Amino acid sequence: MKKQIVVALALLVSTISFSQKNELKAAEKAIKSGNFADAKSAITSAESLIGSADDKMKAKFYFLKGKAMYAMGNASNDDIDMAIESFDKAKSIEASSGKKKYTDEINVIKGEMLNGLLSKAQTALQNKEYMKSSARFEKAYRMSPQDTLYLYYAASTAVTAQDYVASLKYYEELRDLGYNGAGYQYFATNKETGQEELFDTKLLRDAGVKAGQYIAPRDKKTASKSAEIVKNIALIHLTNGDNEKAMSAMKDARAQNPDDLGLLISEANVQLKMGNKDKFKELMQEATTKDPDNAELQYNLGVIAAEAGEADAAKAYYEKAIALDPSYADAYNNMAVLILSREEAIVEEMNSLGTSSADNKRYDELRAERTKLYESAIPYLETALKLKPKSINAAQTLMNIYSATSQMDKFKAMKAKVEELQAGN
Repeated sequence: MKKQIVVALALLVSTISFSQKNELKAAEKAIKSGNFADAKSAITSAESLIGSADDKMKAKFYFLKGKAMYAMGNASNDDIDMAIESFDKAKSIEASSGKKKYTDEINVIKGEMLNGLLSKAQTALQNKEYMKSSARFEKAYRMSPQDTLYLYYAASTAVTAQDYVASLKYYEELRDLGYNGAGYQYFATNKETGQEELFDTKLLRDAGVKAGQYIAPRDKKTASKSAEIVKNIALIHLTNGDNEKAMSAMKDARAQNPDDLGLLISEANVQLKMGNKDKFKELMQEATTKDPDNAELQYNLGVIAAEAGEADAAKAYYEKAIALDPSYADAYNNMAVLILSREEAIVEEMNSLGTSSADNKRYDELRAERTKLYESAIPYLETALKLKPKSINAAQTLMNIYSATSQMDKFKAMKAKVEELQAGN
């Protein structure tokens, strides 16, 4: 009786093994012919039997499952997740057994998957499909966890899409990982177009220069994104109406990095969003005390002060930025914007006047005041355009001001420049 039982069990195991092999052969054949629906069907049939298989069979099963789900790049988001999981299981089994039959091919396929995801993420971003872009960047990060920049892109595109649940999750993950984001960007000028281009890696940039296609290579150090991440966490909490969590996030970050200027400015920004103007001013003063000779800091403080409606403070910050760095084009431009922001009140009063002699007199006074305003903005705009000759906004604003102040020769010249810049875009 015992022998019969042993024989029966042996036959059962043999039958299961035979069935597994048949289903995997069917899946393999379907994958080779590009029939991924049939491949998935065969994989599903084999899945319930795979638990009893040996490591060799399991590795093959998960390898084929990954290929079936990936479908040569035509997979849905859920199938991509399953493909990644299956490939990782196959690699793990082979790593444990020491027999790596599929590992190299899996690495090649995952490289293709990663490039495909990044390409689709970039395309979605260009099409302003921010949630699609975010989801694909997030999947790219899960595939290549050492590339935390992809998770940062997932977070920032989710914010743009106003999906604060997803963005908060990603930002908090970045914070917990200790993500800094500081590094270098690699630029070189295309000899044919004369345009400076950004390269993904130093290796690619240097290869282009060596090939003679690019000249004037330069490296630009990128600032740490830690402060931005914590600021965004806090601002998302503010958006969600949770001021306590917002300030808690800032407090924890400042406690860990008390000398971080970025965090200090971020906290000032959060205080401003909460309506705490006195605390905002206090933190701004602390920032300028910590680094009084930093032109970029002075400029950023000017931007924040302008957003807060603190025109006099913004003017002082922009002037300090220009004094520290006379080539700071954006500071000149923002100074002009600050000056021209006063035009709205003048125009509003002009439009409210009647036709009495007193009103006509006041109208002339306001018109002269507006002309004076325009004239005071011109030097800043001219300098900004000189420093950034391709700034269409500066050129268009100057063109309009020259017209409004009857400087017709300058108007015609600037009009030609605007048309030239527009044609080049």
